[in-house]
Amino acid sequence: MRREEFYREARDDLDGPLHGLTVLDVTKVWSGPLATGLLADMGADVIRVELPYGRDGEVPPEIPGTGLSWFRETVNRNKRSVGLDLRQPADREAFLQLVRDADLVVENYKPGTLDEWGVGYPDCRRVRPDIVFVSITGWGQYGPDIDRPAYDPVVQAASGWMALNGDPAGRPVRAPTFLADELAGLHAAVGALAALTHRDRTGEGQHVDVAMLDSLLASSCGLLTLAATGAPPARWGNQTDFAVPSNVYRCLDGEVYLSVALDKHWRALAETLGRPELARAPGYGRGAQRRQNRVEVDGLVAQWCGSRTVDEVMAAFRAAHLVAERVRTFSEVAADPQVSARDMLQPTVLHNGTVAPLTGPAVKFSRTPTRIRRGAPAAGADSRDVLRDAVTQPDGA
Repeated sequence: MRREEFYREARDDLDGPLHGLTVLDVTKVWSGPLATGLLADMGADVIRVELPYGRDGEVPPEIPGTGLSWFRETVNRNKRSVGLDLRQPADREAFLQLVRDADLVVENYKPGTLDEWGVGYPDCRRVRPDIVFVSITGWGQYGPDIDRPAYDPVVQAASGWMALNGDPAGRPVRAPTFLADELAGLHAAVGALAALTHRDRTGEGQHVDVAMLDSLLASSCGLLTLAATGAPPARWGNQTDFAVPSNVYRCLDGEVYLSVALDKHWRALAETLGRPELARAPGYGRGAQRRQNRVEVDGLVAQWCGSRTVDEVMAAFRAAHLVAERVRTFSEVAADPQVSARDMLQPTVLHNGTVAPLTGPAVKFSRTPTRIRRGAPAAGADSRDVLRDAVTQPDGA
C-alpha cells in the first residue's frame, strides 16, 4: 500500500481521533508526561499544569543547536502549559476551575500528595462528578509498599526484570530506555481511554490506578506465572530458551541478529551455510534437537558469519527469507528511509524558534491523521489563555 492510498479519506479539520478531549496534565519526569503526550499526539487538548517558570524535565543533554532539553521537548510536545503552584490556595482554586471543564486528570505524584494539596480525586470529583482521574505511581494506591519512592531503574530492579537482562555470566543490566516509565505511561493512556468509554456509556467517572511495578510485570510475557509456579525463567542474554539459533553474530565489519523459530527456516539456513546435510540431520532438524545441541548449532552460524561482511551476510539471509537484521546504532536508524517514510522524525519548531526533528507518533490513523503540531511549551506559556477561558466558560459548558 502506498502512503497516499492509506490516507485517501483523511480529514484535515481535526487534530486526531481525540480532538475535543480536554486533559489536565499534573505530572513530572517521564511516565505521566508520556501518558498525556500520547493523548496529545492523538488530538486531545492537553493542558500541562506546572510551576510558573519551572524547569521540570530539563534533563541533559540539549538537542544540538536548540539550547533545549531532549527530555522535555520529546515528551511535552503538542501540549499547552499553565503555570500554577497547587500548594497555594488561589492556584488550587484556579486548577479546580479548570477541572470543571476537563474530561481527564492525569497525575504521577506519590499517593496522597494531591489530596494534601486539596486537588486529589475527591476534590476534583466534587467539582466534576464524572471526572476520570488517572494516578501513576511506582507501587500503586494501595498495598504495603505505597510509601516507597520509585524511579524507573529501581522498578526494573524490584520487578525481577533487571535480573533477567544482560549476559548470563555477567551482572544484571537495566534497560537503556525508561522501560517501566514507558509501560506505565502506555497502560495509563489505555486505562484512561477505557474509563472514558465507560463514562460515555454510563455517566460514571472513576479513579484509575496505574503502578509502574504492575505495568512492567504485566508486560513481561507471562514470566511471573512461571516464577510463581516453580519454573523461574533464566537469563539468556541475546539467546532464547525456545529458538536455536537465536543470537547476535559478529561479522567482519559489524554484527547481525538471526532468529530461527521454525524448522523450515533452519532448513533454509542450512542451505545458506553450505551445510544442506544438516537440514534434517539428528541433532539439527527439529527445534527440540537444536535446543539440546545449542553450542554446536550456534557455533556453526557464528563461524559462517565471522568470515563475511554484514552486507554479505544480510544479502544471503534475505535471499533465503530468514528473520535477521543488522545491529544498528540510533544514528544509523535516524537516516533510514523507512523511518522517514513513516514520519518517525518530524521537523518541529520549538518554543524558542529553533527547529529539531522530534520522534513522531507510532500509531497511524487513516481517517484522523496525527502529527506533531507544536513543540513543548515553555512553563506557563499558555497561562493567560487557559485561565481566561476557564473563567469565561459557564459551569458545565
